[in-house]
Amino acid sequence: MLTQQDLKQLAQKGISEQQIETQLGQFKTGFPFLKLEAAAAIGHGIVAPDATAGRKYVETWQQYKAAGRKVVKFVPASGAASRMFKDMFAFVDADYDKPTTDFEKKYFDNIQKFAFYQELDAVCQKNEGKGVKELMAAGNYKAVAANMLKAEGLNYGQLPKGLLLFHNYPEGPRTPMEEHLVEGALYAASNGEAHVHFTVSHEHMELFKQKVAQKADYYAKKYGIHYDISFSEQKPSTDTVAANPDGTPFRNSDGSLLFRPGGHGALIENLNEIDADIIFVKNIDNVVPDRLKQDTVAWKQIIAGVLVSLQQKAFEYLRLLDAGANDAQLKEMAEFVEKCLCVNPMGAKVDADYLRKKLNRPMRVCGVVKNVGEPGGGPFLTYNQDGTVSLQILESSQIDKSNKEYMEMFTKGTHFNPVDLVCAVKNYKGEAFDLPKYVDPTTGFISQKSKSGKELQALELPGLWNGAMSDWSTVFVEVPLSTFNPVKTVNDLLRDQHQ
Repeated sequence: MLTQQDLKQLAQKGISEQQIETQLGQFKTGFPFLKLEAAAAIGHGIVAPDATAGRKYVETWQQYKAAGRKVVKFVPASGAASRMFKDMFAFVDADYDKPTTDFEKKYFDNIQKFAFYQELDAVCQKNEGKGVKELMAAGNYKAVAANMLKAEGLNYGQLPKGLLLFHNYPEGPRTPMEEHLVEGALYAASNGEAHVHFTVSHEHMELFKQKVAQKADYYAKKYGIHYDISFSEQKPSTDTVAANPDGTPFRNSDGSLLFRPGGHGALIENLNEIDADIIFVKNIDNVVPDRLKQDTVAWKQIIAGVLVSLQQKAFEYLRLLDAGANDAQLKEMAEFVEKCLCVNPMGAKVDADYLRKKLNRPMRVCGVVKNVGEPGGGPFLTYNQDGTVSLQILESSQIDKSNKEYMEMFTKGTHFNPVDLVCAVKNYKGEAFDLPKYVDPTTGFISQKSKSGKELQALELPGLWNGAMSDWSTVFVEVPLSTFNPVKTVNDLLRDQHQ
């Protein structure tokens, strides 16, 4: 089935024949739905620390950082902003000229509130000979929208979300990239240094580096720290082959195989290359202005303190296992694994080998917020490959929609995953875990796409915070809704939290 040209293409990407055969097989077999035990809830997989416990966890985190540990803030930032402007692209192409939909009216009625307004006004003056207000007064709304979206204007339709102007400040507007630098200084800096890592798409790498070079010194002086800022791209070896509806490889017009990015799950490879004791993971668009950062900073430290407390206990037990634990100690460890790490053996033999397996693996604490109907994943108690039950973050695509009981769990789930993770990626001997070994390969996802008018099937790898972290120890902590402020459309920037 594979030609010499195909093999050459695979070699260039660093993809093996075996990987392609596996992927093509997955198109034919599909992926199994996950077996659910229950939606996680307060007292049943989700911890809700009170004020006293919160203060204790912050203190634990501060002590941990003071011991000279390396902390990195990892920000997936490769997404282009095009989806943010879907409605405005539609307006530019519409057969009417004035704002008609509620979305369009809201955008133009509030246009001066956007942090990018001054730049948009300047580019309209340059390209159209009139400012935004004049163009709108003349009924030329489409010119305003086009100057925001197109390359000859602000090019916001193609730029990465991380480099758009989100928030206004007296000293000038800020991008999400800058807000993450500020966050890094406020909760992730140790030894006077903040390590921040952005995953960026290849075409935006230089622009990102330029913007960081322009801004980093300002924030370093402002917060009295030094920044170590690094970048990586999604690896070509994590791309997945596309297939025709019948499962055969989809080919481009020149006969070459069509590969597509494997989704955010590909970033487990990037995460695996980060040298750190603790890594915070947070999406690029979930940021707020300084006036609202207090809750974010406090709760990031709380969930980090929870992680460190659990890790210290796990390390203590692993050293005991090395020394030869007695029955009473094994019983204590089993209780810790079940009650604190929320792993139910479900009849498995709970011996020293079992306990070592469950204790000696990467660990993460995930902040979860009360469910307010945002699209995305939720926290569940789920059956694992070895028959045990543990906590996982699931997307709706992983759930059998024909199973009424499961759908009720999903729709009535009390909490939502805002991608608010803090990860411990070294073992009790100080060695880095090999993170790809902890991925559950059966948790990928097939979606229907098209190219040049031809239908195709696309394969997504197990998601970064879903199946890619399936075999980690996972704990959920309820965090306030004030820490979750994503920007999915341009009009989300008009919400109070972004003004």
